Amino acid sequence: MSDKERLPCTLEATDPWSHARALSLSTLHGTVETPIFMPVATQAALRHVDLNVAKDLDYQVLLANTYHLLLRPGAEVLSKVGGLHPFMQWERAVLTDSGGYQIFSLSKQLSLSEEGATFRSYTDGKRIALTPELSIEMQGIIGSDIMMVLDHCVSSTSDEVTTRGALELTTRWAKRSLLARGDSMQALFGIVQGGCFQQLRRESAEQITEMPFDGFALGGLAVGESKTEREDTTEFAAQLLPSAKPRYLMGVGTPIDLLEAVRRGIDMFDCILPTALASQGVCFTSHGKIDLRRGIYKLKEMQLDALCPCSTCLRFSRAYLHHLIKSKESVAGQLLSIHNLTFYRRLMHRMRAAILTGQFRALYESEVNALSSNDLDNPTSPPQRKRPVVTDSTPTI
Repeated sequence: MSDKERLPCTLEATDPWSHARALSLSTLHGTVETPIFMPVATQAALRHVDLNVAKDLDYQVLLANTYHLLLRPGAEVLSKVGGLHPFMQWERAVLTDSGGYQIFSLSKQLSLSEEGATFRSYTDGKRIALTPELSIEMQGIIGSDIMMVLDHCVSSTSDEVTTRGALELTTRWAKRSLLARGDSMQALFGIVQGGCFQQLRRESAEQITEMPFDGFALGGLAVGESKTEREDTTEFAAQLLPSAKPRYLMGVGTPIDLLEAVRRGIDMFDCILPTALASQGVCFTSHGKIDLRRGIYKLKEMQLDALCPCSTCLRFSRAYLHHLIKSKESVAGQLLSIHNLTFYRRLMHRMRAAILTGQFRALYESEVNALSSNDLDNPTSPPQRKRPVVTDSTPTI
């Protein structure tokens, strides 16, 4: 194994009011500054938009998924073209999920053993045996800057016995993943499991941080627990991880989730929401989350978000975007994805700047209300049930 550090990490600032941090990471494809949100390009593409949108917004990392890329286009294609970067024409960093979550959430006829997970491909029905070694081999072919170990995912609402079993299998698979990486200069993150059980989180963190990983992730959250449970578990578990290495909260989340998790010491995030919700007409704005399917926007000539510099906000009204959504025009997903991706990028940039200048508390207090709310200009309220008007002719029982 090379003595060269795979993912040099500099802790640039810590916030005096919270656990928020600002890091600088050196990957094989450039510098990554945290806190950072990584848009999800599951199958080597962002939903609705060209990768140039992510480049223009200065996103430094995209997330791709080993499970999906293993099934299509497959190892043969990616080997021939030299990996994912040239295949999708992306020159910046890529993080690959191991496929652990997908084999338990998407696969049919799943069989789990100590060796790995066997399932049927959704592309051609063939049986696939995904082991920690195959996951790392495939991530090597993909050429990601940061790889993830194969882990055993269970619902965060699982009982303690089930959660402990998943934790212990994850630890054993983590050891095999490290061995499988060999001399590759790709960084590798370990994953801490344990659901919402603090003692299990502590045990998992002790086991995983004993191994020479380049960073650490919290898995098994945003899969059934309440918002309060997720935040409490995140705060507890984040402080069990080394301060000198990056911390990644997998699969989270909304803008308020990001703000709360950065406050608790998390550095890296990914989620499908910015582009997935865009196709449904849902946007995040400085005035709260907006659902453009609501009829109230039919005649709203105002901008989507007056504080946003994206091309969608500069050009189109809420009324027009409402029309596109109601008309099921595919361009609506593109326009709203551009806005959501812009909103996320600007939020992370502002959080980093606030940490570096010691102003994170002021930022938090100024943003928490809007990020926690639906449209503050047009709040929704449950319809009032009309009470029947009783007259002399009203029949009685």
